[in-house]
Amino acid sequence: MPTEKWWHGATGYQIYPRSFCDSNGDGIGDIPGIISKFDYLADLGIGFIWLSPVYASPMADNGYDIADYRAIAPEFGTLEDFDHLVSEAAARGIGIVMDLVVNHSSSQHRWFKAARSSRLAAEHDYYIWRDPAPDGGPPNDRAAFFGGPAWTYVPEVGRYYLHLFSPEQPDLNWANPKLRREIFEMMNWWLDRGIAGFRMDVIDLIGKDIDAGHYDGGPHIHRYLREMRQETLAGRDAVTVGESWNVTLDTALDFCGRDRGELDMMFQFHHVPEGWDPVQGKRCPKRFDLVAFKRVLWDWQEKLADDGWNALFLSNHDLPRQVSRYGDDGRYRVEAAKTLATVMHLMKGTPFVYQGEEIGMTNTTFTRIDQFRDIETLRHYAEQTAQGVTSEAFLAVANAFGRDNARTPMQWTGGRNAGFTTGTPWIEVNPSHEHLNVASDRRDPNGVFVHYRRLIALRREMPTIRDGRYQLLLPDHPAIFSFARDQNGDRWVVVANLSSGTVEFDARACLPESGEVLLSTHLGVRDLSLQTQHLRAYESFVVRELHTR
Repeated sequence: MPTEKWWHGATGYQIYPRSFCDSNGDGIGDIPGIISKFDYLADLGIGFIWLSPVYASPMADNGYDIADYRAIAPEFGTLEDFDHLVSEAAARGIGIVMDLVVNHSSSQHRWFKAARSSRLAAEHDYYIWRDPAPDGGPPNDRAAFFGGPAWTYVPEVGRYYLHLFSPEQPDLNWANPKLRREIFEMMNWWLDRGIAGFRMDVIDLIGKDIDAGHYDGGPHIHRYLREMRQETLAGRDAVTVGESWNVTLDTALDFCGRDRGELDMMFQFHHVPEGWDPVQGKRCPKRFDLVAFKRVLWDWQEKLADDGWNALFLSNHDLPRQVSRYGDDGRYRVEAAKTLATVMHLMKGTPFVYQGEEIGMTNTTFTRIDQFRDIETLRHYAEQTAQGVTSEAFLAVANAFGRDNARTPMQWTGGRNAGFTTGTPWIEVNPSHEHLNVASDRRDPNGVFVHYRRLIALRREMPTIRDGRYQLLLPDHPAIFSFARDQNGDRWVVVANLSSGTVEFDARACLPESGEVLLSTHLGVRDLSLQTQHLRAYESFVVRELHTR
């Protein structure tokens, strides 16, 4: 086992600043609004906050297009506000982990403005340019992740620049050592301000070698990451979390193996596409397969059992609300929210809570395309409707899988605008806020928030939950997710029904002969002596084995 780090026992909480809490009534969440909710997060037991980008930006992609890496976007506040955020968080034992977006910048960054003005500008080589094809078109037919071609022509220099996401997000050229030095100096500038680390957006893409055909990943990534650690993180007690849709079981430890000198953990997404069509992806969802889902998570638990570290999550700013995607957001919403949390928080790794998850927030339903704000959704709508897809068909998928589901305002109260703002919110509030909100959930002694707080405390206080071995139980059961955690004879067993019906199972297959139920989604006493156990819809419980002499 690697030496235990502070983030092994901590729980992360992702804040999407635009939608968390608005302090000045302009309809946009901001840093003072975040600070006003620190006591709430401290009560939940959060160890660190992953803060989605608050840098200066034209907001083409809501801050993931950065125009100035050393400035705060005015709608979020000032640099002084940010310093206050760090100090107030630290006073409550909470670290601030910033989102680092360095695969690309904004097209409004001063570097790119200079780069597009002349081939002779020093910054021209900060980006990836290619001459037109013989027919005058793009260098190749590479498509952008957000739709359309991945190349845009700039007449001033007579060349195309690469943008794997949108034209407003030109890709940076990490092969240029001057660019890397600029980025490392910027990272040190933020670390010196007291932040606790970085979450690194699509970090594997910085290693691309497009002439060799490597866009997703590439041969240079590990050299760049080792250089980054040496120049910025060496000697600091800071955490690094990489994001990659391309990392595999075979390559994971190349990124986060303890002797690699690169990253501390990775957000990998192999469990997410389990509900997608293998060809058309999330545009054509398929029935959720719990058996396949369990096996994916089991594979990652096994791979990183003795080296590396798992980042545990089901939702974030790019994904639908987890209770809507994996559970039941209607009759069994509360039970499903608690059970999904139970299985994720009690695996080995660091759990991440996405804002609102801790009260069981759900997807919303928009009926018109003009209600959406996400650049990915809007670009794909234009592209697909031009190809003949009906608006109704597109909206059905967008309402199920679109990124705006996670970006509707945090539901603090059942009042006007869910207590998020006194003004007009930048995106519509989910109508569910009238009954689903922080105030009402916290009044319930058996609510979702209370359950999350108990799970977070278990990880913080119990070494077996942090470090114990993971063993999948009942792997082929279509409705039950069960596993054990074991360390030096201290054995915990999790049993969860991830279906809306009552199910039964053979207790001898997973439960100890004698144990104590320490956490349960449902009130009441469970008789562990029964050989056949029944679980109600989305019921789960946690047993700690008792040893008798």
